[in-house]
Amino acid sequence: MNIGKATRKYEAWMAGHIAIVSSDLRGKHKLMRRNPFVFFRGTFYRWMQLWPRVCRDLAGAAVVPAVGDLHVENFGTWRDAEGRLVWGVNDFDECARLPYTNDLVRLMASAMLAARVDSLHLPGPAVCRAILEGYVDSLTRHGIPFVFDGQHHALHHAVTAKRKPPSKFWKDVRALPTARHVDRRARKALLAALPDGASDITFRRRTAGVGSLGRPRLVALASLEGSPIAREAKASLPSGAVWARAVRRLGDPEATVHDAIRSRDPTLIYRRRWTVRRLSPECMKIELVDLPRDRDERRLLAAMGAETANVHLGDPRAAKRIRADLRRRSPRMFLQAAYDMLEAMRRDWRDFRR
Repeated sequence: MNIGKATRKYEAWMAGHIAIVSSDLRGKHKLMRRNPFVFFRGTFYRWMQLWPRVCRDLAGAAVVPAVGDLHVENFGTWRDAEGRLVWGVNDFDECARLPYTNDLVRLMASAMLAARVDSLHLPGPAVCRAILEGYVDSLTRHGIPFVFDGQHHALHHAVTAKRKPPSKFWKDVRALPTARHVDRRARKALLAALPDGASDITFRRRTAGVGSLGRPRLVALASLEGSPIAREAKASLPSGAVWARAVRRLGDPEATVHDAIRSRDPTLIYRRRWTVRRLSPECMKIELVDLPRDRDERRLLAAMGAETANVHLGDPRAAKRIRADLRRRSPRMFLQAAYDMLEAMRRDWRDFRR
């Protein structure tokens, strides 16, 4: 099956689960033609078709609760129940029970691809080494939650130095188009997520991300004690790994987030058809363009590797199985797998552009 047929089939499958936003999907196709990194972000469904064939040796590794669609722009910040700023994986839309190697190779491949479009600057072997070192460090320490409370100074600087001013953030939110139709379940979930005393509630339509383009996103914008607040609801969909028939067991985003070694976002709520979370200047996904020039890329990638382990350690039996499996594999195996997947995805990108 070529990339064109795979995309048509996947999008038809999507339409069987949710009400597609056609304009966003057309916009996604244009973005995917722009460069191979954006294409990579938008085609997790294709990755899951290619992964078992291209990386047969690694595809048989220990199965864990995995992010699935892991890449260098799937990380962000939020405030925990104590009001502390926390950093970690931002999006679990595609989570599934997968070999732990899938998340690692996909994260490595995304960093190597970002380097090719000048968003990162480390060579492939250094990328692989940094991610594996962070991953093993977290396994050894039984998890490393990234809570910015007088620690993780280099990472804190990297993810906050260029943060958008609150005034600019709220100006952008207020500029979102009014939602002409608000799904009844989404409205109910958004209203339930707003704190008591919220007033002047309006509903807006939001377009964001790459892989999730085509899914409805609705924002409840309100006022609380004279200042704006917002909650976003995004339509839920089974993982693309399910469509590709690459998994035996479905992933449960709520359980995966709950069990991961992290300080959780108390505003993140999973409904049957919608995922609701707080939107604010400090509760957002962080893209590479949002990082300062003086960031320490090796430490950044090591933190991403460590956070990957934090998720996998949500299965308390995973660490022992992963360590045993890692002893059988050299870093070169991961590096070669990332190169092989990049080559397969690059061929798809050229075909997609045509």
